[in-house]
Amino acid sequence: MRNVLALILAGGKGSRLLPLTLHRAKPAVPFGGHYRIIDFTLSNTLNSNIRKVAVLTQYKSYSLDRHLRLAWNVVDPEQGEFIISVPPQQRVGQDWYRGTADAVYQNLYLIQQETPDYLFILSGDHIYKMNYAEMLAYHLDAKADATIGVIEVTSSAVSRFGVVEVDAQQRVVSFVEKPQATDASASNAMVCYANMGVYLFNVNVLTQYLVQDANHPTHHDFGKDILPKMVKQTQVMAYEFRDENRKQVRYWRDIGTLEAYWEANMDLVAVDPLFNLYDKEWPVRTYHGQHPPAKFVFAEESKGERLGIALDSIVCNGCIISGGRVERSVVSSNVRINEDTEVLDSIIMENVVIGQQSKIRKAIIDKDTVIPPKTEIGYDLETDRKRFMVTDSGIVVINQEMMAR
Repeated sequence: MRNVLALILAGGKGSRLLPLTLHRAKPAVPFGGHYRIIDFTLSNTLNSNIRKVAVLTQYKSYSLDRHLRLAWNVVDPEQGEFIISVPPQQRVGQDWYRGTADAVYQNLYLIQQETPDYLFILSGDHIYKMNYAEMLAYHLDAKADATIGVIEVTSSAVSRFGVVEVDAQQRVVSFVEKPQATDASASNAMVCYANMGVYLFNVNVLTQYLVQDANHPTHHDFGKDILPKMVKQTQVMAYEFRDENRKQVRYWRDIGTLEAYWEANMDLVAVDPLFNLYDKEWPVRTYHGQHPPAKFVFAEESKGERLGIALDSIVCNGCIISGGRVERSVVSSNVRINEDTEVLDSIIMENVVIGQQSKIRKAIIDKDTVIPPKTEIGYDLETDRKRFMVTDSGIVVINQEMMAR
């Protein structure tokens, strides 16, 4: 894979994940206790033996840059390997990135310096496991100019994705970005191919299209501009997602909304979790801070009301469950849950303190938030809406700024 370079697009604002993206880019949002969203794409590159990776940042990148330095300093620079963060540099003009294609165009200098033959363009905000080396082998065997990673979705879900139509040889004959409606494929009236945000290009071909696009008034976007044009003029193939998650149902999640984010975290705490974090053959890497082990206290008083316990939950290092009860929740590092407190169906991020005799249900609590004693969240949504964000499905989202009101 020495002739392969991967660019991870990680500059999105993630507006639909506010307030979680108030101070961080979407790929830097914590997920599953220890992880950041971008860790899953980066782990895929490492597990696929791709050793040249540039993460293109832009929006509120401090948290993401810091995480990359702490967690991903794992390759050998003396062998020409790198995992680096690349901010916008205005090499070709005064504009910041105007779209996904423009982000790559503005980094043609980086690409040319590395002289790869093949370029992966990856999204930094999806949860999945995929071997990109197998996709490259498919691309080479098909003699493709570009290959798009696709996954089957129901026709009712196509408005959220780019929709790919293929012929019998899996050559792409149509690419439409987020259509309002679509005809179902002839092979299965209820299933369509959706774009996964995983692209593989021959560098010499892609460069021509990026230069052409930069000189015309377009959206400067792969889905809206580059790929539809390439489909008409070049050999573009579809590569159906082969899941490394080793479960009966293939797992790929676009967690672009608060509901999708909460549901994907809840996937992890099931007795038989849909997404497997414990597979030693396909490890997911992240940064683990220097925290002591998690602690559950007051077991000796279990006959009373001060039992510290967590059921069907993820509890990370540094946590103290001090006479509280946690069920079906994800609890990140260095969290303190105090006595007579109940936390249900919630995501609790790093350094949160929940005061005594509190009741938390179906909430997302951002890092460093302090919940005062005797606080109830998730039981009276009308009251919650006066201070916090409440989604249409009833998820209460809280950060420390809201608690300071």
